[in-house]
Amino acid sequence: MPYATLADLTTRYGEEEIRQRSDHAGTGVTDPAVVAQALADASAEIDAYLAGRYVLPLPTVPPHLVRIACAIARYRLWDEAVPDRVRIEYEDARRLLEALARGTVTLGLPANLPPEQQPGRGLAAAQSGQAPVFGRDATGGY
Repeated sequence: MPYATLADLTTRYGEEEIRQRSDHAGTGVTDPAVVAQALADASAEIDAYLAGRYVLPLPTVPPHLVRIACAIARYRLWDEAVPDRVRIEYEDARRLLEALARGTVTLGLPANLPPEQQPGRGLAAAQSGQAPVFGRDATGGY
């Protein structure tokens, strides 16, 4: 499921930039196939992060994901010599996806994980090392 469209990209970054970045044939017009591939790649990248936490496809596309998909697709459209502002926006989008995957940020949608696997829930403390010298049995009730 695509998280963004050509119209979303054009609204965010301008028709001229999207045309320049997608016009590999030099026709002077936006190539919808090139844009569709960048958007599909962006959606696949987003799905890779979300699949462990959410049931896909999502019932609705939250606005955060439209913004993230646009940032990733834009980055993918720049084949080489990516401007710093484009790279930084992409890296910010990836960090947000990582936070979504960890569960420190949510989409406001039901998570796919059962309650015992939710972050911070149902986790027992691990013990390592030797057994304690003084346990309940050895202290005589004190």
